[in-house]
Amino acid sequence: MAKRKGEIRQRNVENILLAAEQIFAERGYAGASMGEIAQLAQLPKSNVHYYFSTKEELYREVLLALLEVWKQDALCFELYDDPRVVLSTYIRAKMNHSRNRAAGSKVWAAEVMQGGAVLGASLRDNLYQWAKLKEAKIREWIDDGRILPVEPSYLLYMIWSSTQHYADFDYQIALLNDDAPLDDRQFEHAVQSVTSVILRGIGLSP
Repeated sequence: MAKRKGEIRQRNVENILLAAEQIFAERGYAGASMGEIAQLAQLPKSNVHYYFSTKEELYREVLLALLEVWKQDALCFELYDDPRVVLSTYIRAKMNHSRNRAAGSKVWAAEVMQGGAVLGASLRDNLYQWAKLKEAKIREWIDDGRILPVEPSYLLYMIWSSTQHYADFDYQIALLNDDAPLDDRQFEHAVQSVTSVILRGIGLSP
């Protein structure tokens, strides 16, 4: 029975977080309501408040969950040592989440553009050391002569901006694609193009 309750709780929390991600992306923090989130999650509003007492608490949890997604995308920095494999894997993971979790990328972008209005110092605590570890890995590749010299932080910024563009500006991409989102073939071409440009820029063949 306890296991069953735990599974129900986990499923409800996941549904609420995904629904909140969508509503926050569409309405912004100020415009979103717990009622809308409950409706999209197909749960009573009281259930949403049971798991998340306030909108700010829910918004914070959405952001922290997104941060964990971004961290999972970057596990390749720990699993592999070949810069071509690491960066190709990372770019593809980021691109896939830009396609499948576009709302999440928009929520994250809004929080960062507002100077970490909700996460505040915890944004720095969660992001700073994580990013510095990735920069250290890139610096090792440079020191070993495996990639061309580049400022590691700028390389990460380029990857983030290039991949998350497909989420944050999906409307513009569809507009320029004859009012249609990229199909599977086009999206794969986009992944390969981003990967090729970045790898060639640091002296690697795709």
